[in-house]
Amino acid sequence: MQLFINASLILEDRIEENGYLVEEQGRILAFGPMSAAQTWAKKAGSTIDCRHQYLSPGFVDIHTHGSGGFDYMDGTVEAFEQAAKAHLRYGATTILPTTLASTDKHLYQTLDVFKQASALTEGMPHLPGLHLEGPYFSPLEKGAMEQRHLRLPDERHYLPVVEYAEGLIRRWSLAPELEGALAMADKLVPMGIHLSAAHTAATYEQMSEAFDHGINHLTHFYSAMSTITRRNGFRILGVVESGYLIDGLTLEVIADGMHLPPALLRLVYQAKKSEQICACTDSMRAAGLPEGPSILGPIEGGTAVIVEDGIAKMPDKSCFAGSVATCDRMVRVLMRDAGLSLWEAVRASSLLPASFMGLGDVTGSIVVGKQADLLVFDRDITIERVFVSGKEVQPRG
Repeated sequence: MQLFINASLILEDRIEENGYLVEEQGRILAFGPMSAAQTWAKKAGSTIDCRHQYLSPGFVDIHTHGSGGFDYMDGTVEAFEQAAKAHLRYGATTILPTTLASTDKHLYQTLDVFKQASALTEGMPHLPGLHLEGPYFSPLEKGAMEQRHLRLPDERHYLPVVEYAEGLIRRWSLAPELEGALAMADKLVPMGIHLSAAHTAATYEQMSEAFDHGINHLTHFYSAMSTITRRNGFRILGVVESGYLIDGLTLEVIADGMHLPPALLRLVYQAKKSEQICACTDSMRAAGLPEGPSILGPIEGGTAVIVEDGIAKMPDKSCFAGSVATCDRMVRVLMRDAGLSLWEAVRASSLLPASFMGLGDVTGSIVVGKQADLLVFDRDITIERVFVSGKEVQPRG
């Protein structure tokens, strides 16, 4: 049993100053004001003094391709492990490693590696499943995806992938307007796979129909998705407008301060219920590293990109190619650019992404019975200590 004392507890709806928390066997056993901490002092095997810093739930990143020089599609367990640990140092205690449109060889190789990496626990974040981003995307909104890897959804392709993954796919992003997309949703949603619209040129009507089929989340809102166009003089609404109009359609924003400029991020939060918006990094391998040339996707066969101005770009500067954000950075961005309070920014980076992916009952907030995935950080959101299921892992240093 561990007792955390002198902590500013970041809860789901507020900050409780001068509090305590008790962890036992990897779960949160109790928390409250310091005046009640004495009840646990003699029972605790160890006491951790937070020194009046924040005690926060660990961050949950549901869209990350890599970090620390490694990508989850590099094809080795070592790369998978190192990418996960690099992100963990910045507070991500739960992550969904994310693929991108690729060859089938690279996709199945990633599934093989994840089966091995998911068995690792020492010094690792939770890995509750994979996020497959593609290959069922629109060429009109491909972004940094290579067109040669794009294809239509076909059960002869995706059902063998699902079977081979053996339940390890938590989320799949696709363009819902493509032929076969709704049939795919009808098959995969009942299996517990969360479907998101991404790299899509859908209209509002197509997105509404997709929502009815269970495609209830938008991947990296505003990036690689349709907006208002004109046909024969009439305005046609796209996926961006669908995000605002369809109640219950949840959004993720890349909170790196670059993909969405401050005014646009404020618009998102003014026009959409905050409890339907979460943050993600969409980080690629260069997150946490100096700027310069890099590779998006697998180290062999991936796409050359350049990291400059705090973001990854295609070499011709035609579009962004993923972010280099870390979870601590996205909390700061949400506070600075969107005007969120600290507890709101933490909720958007922990409880809300966890809930959108069906993980809200086990992690994402300080609640009795949940996993003791905890962070100690200062007022600058500098991560000092990280705990995964109550066990301290190596902090950034």
